[in-house]
This record gives sequence, C-alpha cells and structure tokens, in this order.
Amino acid sequence: MRKGIAWIWGCLCMLQGMPLQAEDSVGMQTAARYPIVMDKPAPGFFEGALLGNGGMGVVVTTRPDAVCLHFGHNNVWDIRVTENHQDKIGTFAEVFRKASLLPDSLPSIHHDKEFSDYLSLTADNYRSPYPRPFPCGTLLLGFDRREVELLGYSLDISDGVCHISLSVGGERHELLVYTDMEKDEAWLVLTDGQGRPAASCFNRLRVIPDPSTPGDIPRYRVWESGEDRLGFYQELPYSTVQPRPEKDKAFALQVYASQRLERGQRTTTLGIKENLADMERYVPSSREPFCVRVALREGMATEVQGRMVRDLEPSVEEARKSEERNRDVWKRYWGCSSVSLADKDLEEIWYRNLYFFNCALRPGATCPGIFANWSYGNIGTAWHGDYHLNYNTQQPFWVTFSSNHLDKNLVYADLVDHLLPVSRKWAKEYYGMRGAFFPHSAYPVEMNLHPYPVPDWGWEVFETPWMVQGLWWHYLYSGDTDFLRRRAFVPIKDAVLFLTDYMTRKEAHGEEWGDDRYHIFPSVPPELYGLQPGFKFNYDTQIDLALAKFVFKAYLEAVEILDLRKEERHLVRDVRHVLERMPDYPMYESEKYGRIYVSVPGERDEIVYNVPANLTHVFPGEEYGLSAPDSVRQWLLNTCRAHQNEGGNDIVFLNLQKSRLGILDLEAFKRQVRYTTLPGGTVTDAVLQIGGRYNDLTDYMYMGGMGVWFENFALPAVINECLMQSYDGQIRLFPNWDKASDASFRTLRARGAFLVSASLRGGEVQPVEVYSERGGICRVRNPWPRCRVQVEGLVRGNVKEGAEITFRAESGKTYILRPLDGR
Repeated sequence: MRKGIAWIWGCLCMLQGMPLQAEDSVGMQTAARYPIVMDKPAPGFFEGALLGNGGMGVVVTTRPDAVCLHFGHNNVWDIRVTENHQDKIGTFAEVFRKASLLPDSLPSIHHDKEFSDYLSLTADNYRSPYPRPFPCGTLLLGFDRREVELLGYSLDISDGVCHISLSVGGERHELLVYTDMEKDEAWLVLTDGQGRPAASCFNRLRVIPDPSTPGDIPRYRVWESGEDRLGFYQELPYSTVQPRPEKDKAFALQVYASQRLERGQRTTTLGIKENLADMERYVPSSREPFCVRVALREGMATEVQGRMVRDLEPSVEEARKSEERNRDVWKRYWGCSSVSLADKDLEEIWYRNLYFFNCALRPGATCPGIFANWSYGNIGTAWHGDYHLNYNTQQPFWVTFSSNHLDKNLVYADLVDHLLPVSRKWAKEYYGMRGAFFPHSAYPVEMNLHPYPVPDWGWEVFETPWMVQGLWWHYLYSGDTDFLRRRAFVPIKDAVLFLTDYMTRKEAHGEEWGDDRYHIFPSVPPELYGLQPGFKFNYDTQIDLALAKFVFKAYLEAVEILDLRKEERHLVRDVRHVLERMPDYPMYESEKYGRIYVSVPGERDEIVYNVPANLTHVFPGEEYGLSAPDSVRQWLLNTCRAHQNEGGNDIVFLNLQKSRLGILDLEAFKRQVRYTTLPGGTVTDAVLQIGGRYNDLTDYMYMGGMGVWFENFALPAVINECLMQSYDGQIRLFPNWDKASDASFRTLRARGAFLVSASLRGGEVQPVEVYSERGGICRVRNPWPRCRVQVEGLVRGNVKEGAEITFRAESGKTYILRPLDGR
C-alpha cells in the first residue's frame, strides 16, 4: 500500500493525541480506485497532473531533470478589451435591410464586396489577442540526474494529491503536491520510502513568469523576502491606450521554501560562468524536511501588493493542516452523490470527470471559460478562452443537476448576472427591442459592446433562451422559489421579452409567410451555414423553436409559482398567443431513413453536423424523450440513424440526446471516450469524419493542443441519464442500461428536489430510496411493472399499483419503494 501524506498526518495525530479522521465516504473510496498514473517522465502540458481548487489551477509536469508546476486562475485575465467601430456597426434593421437586398444567386454573402467588408469590420475587435486567460507563472524544482531519477506520478482523484515518485540514491522518495481547496495555495512535501518527511533531493528552484506575457504591458517585478522566499508581481492594466489605474488588476506568485536558497552561477558549455536567472536559486544540502508553499494572490492592483504575505510558514505542520482541510472538502464533495458500476470503464469516466470539474470551478470565483483555470503560454487562449454561448458555456453545467452539485451552478448564475447589462443594452440599441439579447461570445471583463456582433454566428437567436435555461433548471431541481424569485425570473423574462418582440415583427409573420405562425427569422443553426443570400437556412431552426418554447413555458410556469399573474398579465397574454402559433419542427422525407427531423427547413439527410442540431428538441429542448408518442419516437429514431457528426462538439451533447431516447450504445460511448482521452486523463474535442468542415488533410486531434476542454467534464451527466431520468417530472430508473450489468447510485438529484438512491442486481431493481428536500408530488415509473409497490414512509395509502407510482412527499422525509408481489 502506498504511504503518502495522509499516513504522515496519521502518525503526527497519534503522537499529539489528536483523533484520526472518520472513514471515507463510499464515493471517496470509489474515486480512490481510479488514480491517473504516469509511469515515466511527463514533461508535456497534456501529460501533466491537473490540480485545482476551483479558482486556482495547477498543471504538474515531470521532466527527467525537474518537476514543474504551471499556475493559472479563473480570475486572472488580460482584461484589456478592444471595442472599436461602434459608430459603424449600425443597427439590426439597417443590416437586415442590406442583407435582404443580396441576390439569392450569390454563392455566399462574402461574394458581395460591400457586405463582406462589413463582416470583416464587425469581426475586427474579436481578432485582437485579448482579453484572454493570463497564465500565472511556473515553479520549477530541479535535481541532479546523477543522484535523482524521476520515475513517474500518480494522481489520487479522491483527495487531489499528486504523488511524484523519485529514486534518490537508489531509494524511493515521493514528492507530494496538492492545492489547498480553500486558499489559493499549493504545497509540496518530500517524503522518504517510509512516508516520513525527508530532506531535499533538489538542487535548484526557479520561478518563471509565463513566456507568452505580452510586451506592451508592464514588466513583472521580482519579489524577494529573506533567503527562502521569492516570486513576482504582475500588473494587468485595464487599458494601455487610456490608462485607468483604479481599474487595473494584478497577481503575484510567491514561493516559500522551508530552507535557505542561494544565489550562484552555472557553467556554460563553453566553460564560462554566468549568473543564475532573475528568480533562480540553488538549494543547498540540508537535513531539514523539505517543504514548499506557493501562494497566488490576485485582484485589483491597488489591493494585491498589500495582500502579498511575507511570513507564510512553509512547514510540514502547516501542510498537514491544509491536507486535513482538503480531505474534509473532498469528502463532502464525493458525499453529494456516488455510483457503483459493474462496468468499471464507465465508473472511471464518472469519477475522473467529476474530479476535474471540482478542480475547475467554485462559487465566488469567475466562471471558467472554454479551457478553465489551466493555462501556459498560448495553451488555453484559443478563441480568447472565452465564453461561447452556442453550447460550450452551457454544457459543463449540465452535470450539476443530476449529480447533486447545485452549488456549482451558482457560478453559471453569476455569469448570467455579469452578461445581463450588455445583453440588455444590445437588445435596446442594436435591435430596438425589449429584454436582453445574449451575445455569441463574451468575456469575464467589463464590456460595452458585444465582442462578436457579426451577422452570422452573432445572429444566433437561440443563444438567448439557452443562456437562461440553466436558471430554470436550477429551480426545477432545487425547488428553491427564493432563487427563482431573486435570480432566475428577471433574466428569463428578459429573454421572453426579446423573443416576443423579435417574433412579432412584421418581417417574421404575416401574408408573405402564407400562414398564421410567428417565425424566428432570421437566425442561424449552430455551427452551420452562417447567414445565406436570400436567407436560405436562416429561419425557424429546430433549436430556435425548441428553446423558445422551453423558455416561454418556463416563464408562464414561473408566473404561476411566484403569483405574478396581475403584474405579468400583458406579457403572459402575448407569450400564450405566440406559443400557440409557433411553426412545426422542420422535417425531411429521406428515401433511406424515412421521415427525419432536420435542423432547418430545406435541409436534407446528407448534412454532416458539428453539433447535433437536428435533435435539440430532445435535448436541451426537452420536448421529446422516452415518453414521446410512438410516431414521433419513430421519427426520432430515424433521425438518430441518419445523423452524421464530424466530431469535436458531440461527445457529451449527442450521447446525452441518445440516452434520453434510451438508445445510447454504451460500448460505443466508451470507445469514443477512449479515442478522445489525453494522457493526463482529460477528454478533448476530436474530429470524427470528413464531409463537414474537415477534409482528409485535417489533423484529427488539432483541438487537443488548444487547452483543457472544460465542457467535457459534463460526461458524468450522460451516465446519470442512463441510470436515472426525470426530465418530464417522472423518475425513470435504469432507462438506458444493460439489465445484466449490476449498477447502483446514491443521491442522484431528480426534478422536484428529490434525491434518489437505487441499485440493480441480477437484473432486478432493488428497493428504491427517495429523499424529498422540499415536499410535493413524487412520480416514479414503476420499476416492477407487474407488482404492487409499497411506499414506506406514507401514513395512509402506502400500497400503489400501475405503471406510475405517485405519492405526496413531505419535506425532509425519506421514502422506500419496494415490490410487494412476486413476478
């Protein structure tokens, strides 16, 4: 058994008469079975071990001659923003008029020079290299390879401790590395073969500012305090063109060693002596236990310097306290829900990705962008590393609901609050409409203008209802009417106001349409077509209709729940009127597949999609699923068979849609996860086929080097939907599971604020536990169809029968469902 930092602290506790911690939770014990192991040096960023506390992120890489820690933080960005051409962008009405005049015979809108020039102008701001995540520097610990050999590492995902194995003079040592889960600090403790604190085997320590630091911002300032601590301070100006010192931000990376560090010289290959670098020191021999503490401070520039601490003690005892706090944090996290699956590949996917998810975000910190809090050089900065609201930003939060981590979704709610002012401004000034129009791309910095006001992806209407959907889900899964009232209702209403204004424009309904419907026009399907001459493929896209319906219904229900009928009566009337006259979902009669759904009217069955845009009424629209009428279900199955996806944006999205229909092939799902998994354990976006935007010369893994794809940490949501579904208010157990494969789960969260625990053994569902947080009607699809069911916990009428078991639950009470009759 590996002896690590927990063993050390156990010995110290016994010596000091302190109680040992209680046993790990089931979830924590299961997570410990899936360490991420590298049995050789791993110098590459994507081979490294990922650590994090939800704000600060650390990538631990292991060279044959050194250990490196690369630091990042969700709060640390190059906050400069380019907002030129505001007087030339014009209004939606003006641009729509110009687009309407383009001949539909043009191959594309880019073939009209005037319009092409306009497209280039509106995209100009986004071509600026900032804003972007700002990497926070690197700590390097070097050693003499004649005396020390780097053997590999093992990352324990149950508690976030990375164990780096070293051979020191032929004896095995471990360097234990972990982040403090409550403070933006990292610890490094060296132990010997018996797990005892050990003297240093390192001969060099260096702090390195990130090599991609732009040359047009102030140079970092070296920080030193005594002979055992050093680091640097980096200013992040609000603007280098028009300085606003009161808005400047900054960060500082400070390193505290447990022993003295010495200046010195090295000998070059020419035999010439040269001084060590700015923040490079030798580590002289010492008998004292080797320990390093790293602190990252960030915030307003006027405050960060005052928060730079000079007397942090890098002792083993302080490291022990940090580890104890961490273990409690991880124990609570893994205690929120757990799974136990006979299929160990799926079990590993579930635990590893929830580990990464916890490392990547926390309430109170900035919402992660595409690549979360891990960055180095230009890694993590593609597309500004920002928010893309046509699925990338929403997807990671899908896992918060069923996995029972609702506190994490508050980070998303904070992002909605951040984007609401500029979205309202854009709706009013650009569209001349009420409510809010959420941008296609956005930054976690102060914005006055939509970063991407280009009339292609920037005209994707569905992004507005999609952005507020997660707020309604938060209410549905929590039952928290206070959250609905304070944080969700206003943004949902803003989305509804915009949609009703947009759909009731004279261009969107009337005689020229030949019907009485209210159309969503113009719009653009996600990742397809863009804006077309003659507006071909630019109206009534499936996802626009699905999400508009979703948010209209959510608004109407929220009005009833919050008793706002009088205040909202006029908008309620308009919404009902539009909702009753929405267009049908576009379809196509395929010779090969039969009747199928398509993403937009006029589309055929040969399209290669980037995102599964022809199944969005299944998810995220949630109009169809296992309960769909037979005819609709057949069309959905036809659509799945006909669907082609080029890869990159489908591994969670499409597989979740299939699980909602009960047709996901879990073996194929596992193979896809294996294909896209990088050495460090994260799942990247990877190409699957040509025929869309890719060709035979495409590097199929080109997105793998861009950064750590935060969105794919939602993979456990796919597995959750196979174990339990509640999308329509009815709890279904094991709806997409091989009944011959044993499985159990504990406290997965269902709509209505029910925590459900169930197990499948020998093909039979065992008694089911349902805990009600808020009370209300609980609906469970009978997992024993031919049996009556006893509901333990009900005072009266505790025997139920039929296809659905329905009972009124009390708040704070647990109910056990068990079959009464034999089969």
